[in-house]
Amino acid sequence: MEALFEELIDQQEEKVYRFAQKIIPHITREDILQPNDFPVLENHPLFRYEEGILEGLRTAQMAYLAIDKNSH
Repeated sequence: MEALFEELIDQQEEKVYRFAQKIIPHITREDILQPNDFPVLENHPLFRYEEGILEGLRTAQMAYLAIDKNSH
């Protein structure tokens, strides 16, 4: 299950990065960690949607890891 979360997160990180590049061609992967530094990203509803999916996956991964750790 951990590998599945990693794969899903990696894919979504790439999707968010590629989407951001379409909006700001020179953006780096580090830049998208702080989209509030880029008003065009901060206010772009589709970018925020994709970023929200990524954060949801990360949250689900952490919940799974916490449950898995407590079950041992």
